[in-house]
Amino acid sequence: MEKPLYPTTFMRISQGYGEGTHKDSYAIDDAGKDTGISKIKAPFTGIIKKIYPNDANEVWLESAEEVEYPDGTIDYMTIMFAHANDVSNLFVGKRINRGEEFYSEGTKGNVTGNHCHLECGKGKFTGTGWHKNNSGYYSINNGKKPEECLWIDKTITILNNHNYQFKTIEEKEIQNLPTIEQNTKEEKPEESPIIDNKKLIFTCKKTDLYGIYLKENDKLYLER
Repeated sequence: MEKPLYPTTFMRISQGYGEGTHKDSYAIDDAGKDTGISKIKAPFTGIIKKIYPNDANEVWLESAEEVEYPDGTIDYMTIMFAHANDVSNLFVGKRINRGEEFYSEGTKGNVTGNHCHLECGKGKFTGTGWHKNNSGYYSINNGKKPEECLWIDKTITILNNHNYQFKTIEEKEIQNLPTIEQNTKEEKPEESPIIDNKKLIFTCKKTDLYGIYLKENDKLYLER
């Protein structure tokens, strides 16, 4: 079972929850290593449930399976990310592996300086994914403090934790976690022969959401 890992290599929280535009929410901003644009990693293996490009390129990622919270709670988790300048490579239903760089800091929306806005929600994606809080800002549904949702490990350099106490994953636990390469290898479709001039390109091993990019004039055949 996965433990959701803080999504940046360098933790530098520039605005905490309950402050300024984060009033009445548990949202935080992370500005990464410096003023440049840092990559954001998936805290867990998840499925993109919603993309809202009309504001700050918000993306909601829901865990594919239940995860372990730092207090021992076992449940699904949904996280919303905001401010990436470009999300054209993402789509609803796309599966992202834990530790995969899939998002980035940016300045899309009403922001000053490159950073990533993130909010953790307990459980699965619900409704529209967010609601207007008492201060008039949109916040993720079922919001929960980030330090009550995310873990850290020795791969994360803490520059500013805003005095939040994140629980650490022990090294022996890290060694037992599946890597991105292992996940990718497991999901790689097996080579199949051509039957009746049709080649089986993928066998669905379980009910799930899948996405595929097609170029002009590409043909796709399915077998049942």
